[in-house]
Amino acid sequence: MKLRLKSVAAAALLSTASFAPIAFAQTPAATAEAQPRLIAIEGGNNFRDLGGYKTTDGHEVKWGVLYRSAAMNRITPKGFDELRQRGIKTNVDFRATQERQGAPMVWPADMGVTVYAQDYDMDTTPFMAFFAQKDVTAEQTRAMMATFYRDAPFKFAGQYKRLLRLIIDGDTPLVYNCSAGKDRTGVATALILTLVGVPRATVTEDYLLSNRYYKPEIPAAGAKEDPQMAAFRRLPPEVLQALMGVDARYLDAAFAAINEREGGWQRYVREDLGLTAEDEVKLKARLLK
Repeated sequence: MKLRLKSVAAAALLSTASFAPIAFAQTPAATAEAQPRLIAIEGGNNFRDLGGYKTTDGHEVKWGVLYRSAAMNRITPKGFDELRQRGIKTNVDFRATQERQGAPMVWPADMGVTVYAQDYDMDTTPFMAFFAQKDVTAEQTRAMMATFYRDAPFKFAGQYKRLLRLIIDGDTPLVYNCSAGKDRTGVATALILTLVGVPRATVTEDYLLSNRYYKPEIPAAGAKEDPQMAAFRRLPPEVLQALMGVDARYLDAAFAAINEREGGWQRYVREDLGLTAEDEVKLKARLLK
């Protein structure tokens, strides 16, 4: 199925290959990790293992089963060697059609990785027009991002549903990604961790780690620079932080929308994600120890 996505915030998730990096303040991890959370993949960005998180009933998410990442099109041969060691079997790519075409990810044939992606369009015109305005504030940008997050659990429900089914069916180790590995991927991760019983505070901690591990970039000036892109590049640091970083209020907006639109978590799980009670038991069996 082909979707057309016109959300202003969606363009903030586009791949940023060949851009110059931005430095953000780090978000400290609140819990000790028995193994590295960030995986040092050469050419990778925001590549993280979801293992080690404790659930409310005393279980723990297994290491080496689920990974989350930003776009992986820059991974080097050495980086792929690391992924071979981890036995990656499946890749779910949340990026839009033009994002994947602009920054294609090609897995080495010998790895036998099965890739799942959905074709949909991302109209960046409203996004660029928003940031071409004078005096755009961080508050306005956060409001725009919150709007995106309120829509994300529903707009991407089909892709999240497929991701969950692959996990339940045992198509792991699995890595899922978008462009930055923080928004579409961040919501997916929050849903998964919540489904297996990880408390909300821990879910939020994991989400905020993108402020530490994601290396955002903005376009360097070019000889024939597009005026709208030039305006984007001149945005003040606090606006870039609101756009290219993560904020707990964004994730709160996603969960609030689930409650408001569906009347509660369980209805969203049953109706939008298509999971039965038996599916939830199977998901926990796959991911917890």
